[in-house]
Amino acid sequence: MSEPLAARYAGWLVDHSRAVVLAVLVLTALVAAGAAVGETEDAGIGEFEVDSPETDAAAYVDERYETDDRLLTQVVVRDDGGDVLSRESLLGSLYWQAEATETASIDDTLADGGFQGIENVVATAAAIDDRAADRGDRSSDPPSLDEQIAALESRTDTEVEALVADVLRANGPADSDGAVDGSATEPSTFLPVDHEPGSTDAESRLTFVFQIDDGSDEPEAAYDAQVELEALFEERFDDGFVFGQGITDAASASAVGDSFAIITPVALVLVLAVLALTYRDVVDVLLGLAGIAVVLAWLAGLMGWFEIPMSQLLIAVPFLLIGLSIDYSLHVVMRYREARAGTLDAAESATDVRSGMALGLGGVVLALAAATFSTGVGFLSNVVSPLPAIRDFALLAAGGIFATFVAFAIFVPALKVEVDSLLEGRFDRNRAIRPFGVTPGPANRVLAGGVALARRAPLGVVIVAFLLATAGAYGATTIDTEFNQADFLPEDAPEWAKALPGPLAPDTYTVADDAAYLATTFQDRGEGSQAEILIRGDVTDPALLRSIEDARLAGADWTDERWETIDADADGAIALDGPLALARALAVEDDAVRDALAERDTTDDDVPDEDLAELYDVLYEADPERAATAIERSDDGSYDSVRLTVSVRGDASAQAVRDDVAALAATLDTDADVSTVPTGEPVQTAVIQDALLETLVQAFAVTVVVILAFLTVLYWVRHRALTLGAITLAPVVAALAWLLGTMALLDLPFNSETAVITSLAIGLGVDYSIHVGERFVHERERRASLGEALAATVTGTGGALAGSAATTAAGFGVLALALSPPLQRFGLVTGLAIIFAFLACLTVLPCLLVLRERLIDRLD
Repeated sequence: MSEPLAARYAGWLVDHSRAVVLAVLVLTALVAAGAAVGETEDAGIGEFEVDSPETDAAAYVDERYETDDRLLTQVVVRDDGGDVLSRESLLGSLYWQAEATETASIDDTLADGGFQGIENVVATAAAIDDRAADRGDRSSDPPSLDEQIAALESRTDTEVEALVADVLRANGPADSDGAVDGSATEPSTFLPVDHEPGSTDAESRLTFVFQIDDGSDEPEAAYDAQVELEALFEERFDDGFVFGQGITDAASASAVGDSFAIITPVALVLVLAVLALTYRDVVDVLLGLAGIAVVLAWLAGLMGWFEIPMSQLLIAVPFLLIGLSIDYSLHVVMRYREARAGTLDAAESATDVRSGMALGLGGVVLALAAATFSTGVGFLSNVVSPLPAIRDFALLAAGGIFATFVAFAIFVPALKVEVDSLLEGRFDRNRAIRPFGVTPGPANRVLAGGVALARRAPLGVVIVAFLLATAGAYGATTIDTEFNQADFLPEDAPEWAKALPGPLAPDTYTVADDAAYLATTFQDRGEGSQAEILIRGDVTDPALLRSIEDARLAGADWTDERWETIDADADGAIALDGPLALARALAVEDDAVRDALAERDTTDDDVPDEDLAELYDVLYEADPERAATAIERSDDGSYDSVRLTVSVRGDASAQAVRDDVAALAATLDTDADVSTVPTGEPVQTAVIQDALLETLVQAFAVTVVVILAFLTVLYWVRHRALTLGAITLAPVVAALAWLLGTMALLDLPFNSETAVITSLAIGLGVDYSIHVGERFVHERERRASLGEALAATVTGTGGALAGSAATTAAGFGVLALALSPPLQRFGLVTGLAIIFAFLACLTVLPCLLVLRERLIDRLD
């Protein structure tokens, strides 16, 4: 029943080709209008809520604690000569700060105490000394930036060096306005972790810039100000950099643009070369491009109608749809050519344009429909992902795949009928061109070699494929699934790219090197560099502070691998802040706190061991805002929890940080009745990645089950063949196993940007496999022998698949030339997925079909 339905559909389309073309163009215009009507914004990979102890703890901290909501930009000044602590260098930073505050677009984004660096600490000490000398006023009120500059300008190089030595020797807390997350910042914090205490020489130093967070996901004004700060910095300093989220976002966006400026011409040349070789006809190439234009118009419109924000991941969707469009176009055109050449069905006459298209389209449209459904399911399975960007990817890809069916199963066949009829009828140009792969030549010989292999050693091929798949599946268990934000930063272009002329030459990108320098040289305070431990229960038990101090000091043993992602403090112990660190910092400034600490330290070990509730009361009286960053006090005055903040390496993987912080929390072995939960941004990121991996496994299972059920029903209804569905899917699963094994060999991570590879590999693989399976069944019904059916299938459909795989792999593969690591990995892995799917469908699937035929013959 299905064959006559396909034939009737093809016949109807051919008879009404002109109306079909007009109808599709009108529909395309309506869909494309969404690009103008809808509003889309840029978006990142995105975050989501996961029901876990870590995320519950994070929500608890956000609700109950005072946390620093300011945006942080880090500025590094470098000098190989080691004179970044000289008078000239310190004044240079103060002049730079003054320029920034005089720039309205920057100053409007600065929080209170917007700049904090060693230059401010030294200049503040100088200004306070000047106050005492001039007026006898040693007020600790922070001096203005102008007062700081004047104080340093009035001193000689030698006097500034002596002042720097005094400041570093004391190493007391800096002005609390410069605190990160409310804790006092020691002057040594602004210097490298390996800086020799007391030395007035340093090759680099750090300045913090605090900006107002307006609460939006993308505080554009603050991010733009970071870029302006960078421009001012480069005008004044020869070496160093500015690092912040706005800087990395700008670099990533620029790298994507530079990448496409490089790869677009390469991709265009490669694709057009393959199309020219495959089609050998300019008109058919132009018809294919017209169909691609329809698909891309639908894509833009769907993004607008569904208000899907643009993200780095969605950049891959046009490449995917272009590759799929070429695949569909090749199948339609090659079937049409086979029909007109008399190699498709000799029993039917197809000498003219309309009968050729009716016969060719009728033989392939159901395969296109089945491939559209299965490929769409492969991508839609990702709607279960907790990441919004991946859900958007799934929805947009599925909509684009449907648009591809509209373009190449409806629009292009109808348009080709009109164009070929015009060329043959009015211009007397013969449009009966031999199909690719069927014509004798190199491609035909290669494809025929695959047929010979399937006939002579089908079992051997299947065994080898199975062994490789088994090895790939084993390799998949070793793939790195850790998430490292540094892996997403753009890398500098290779020398050959920098040598490109004019607008093709990319910018210089040092942001990845800058991030690594920050993480290895300083105690990083940027995004992802702070984890937390939430302690709930009897937090007034004196045993708690003792256990926290013991855990902090345990970090002095850095031979313990548990601490490799956790920063060391100035005394070599773990960089950990909490109630005790807060009390010690406030004791420097407040006599009442100092006395309260001394009274409650009965063992003289610098740790209070009694009356913690009263000690906490004193801390809240001294500085309630800072106390609320470490200790939770309820409305009735009781204390319910404390919060520890742990400085971690910003360049470490989220999972490694999570494990180390969890290990640290586990060392809080105390007799107090408390619970400890690690949390914070890197810990939550690790939870996100674990949940992502879990949902991908679920999506993979759903995809395989749904497609297997669909193919089983399809082949049973059409051909009463119960096993053909599983046989058609088997090479696809094998190709996926090969892909995962190759990813393990190439040390390619399985993370956010490669998260859709499983569904993509299955979707494209099933598309190829269905075309081969459907063609084989069709040929087997009308050919006298298995060998003839196999040869017609592999050389006919195989030729179209070869052209499709080559163009799609080239389109994706050129992404490996991108400057953005996510695009590089996505392009490489996707190109491999296409190649493996093609090889599996033209080697493993024919062998399975041969073995099935032989088994049926033996059973009969």
